[in-house]
Amino acid sequence: MKLRIDAEMCTGHGRCYALAPELFEPDDEGHGAVLHGGDVPPGQEEAARRAVNNCPERAITVEE
Repeated sequence: MKLRIDAEMCTGHGRCYALAPELFEPDDEGHGAVLHGGDVPPGQEEAARRAVNNCPERAITVEE
C-alpha cells in the first residue's frame, strides 16, 4: 500500500498527521507530507484509510 498527497489540493487542515502521525507529518507550511516514501508499514493500513477518508479536500490517495 502506498500513499500520495496532491500538493495542489492540500490546504493544510492537518487531519492526516493528527489521525496518523506514524504516516504523515506537517511540512514547513503546515501541509501534509507522507513519511516512509509513501509506503505504509505493515499494520498501519487502517490508519492510512482513516486519513484518506477524513481529508476534506480528498488530496490523499492510496494505491493498494
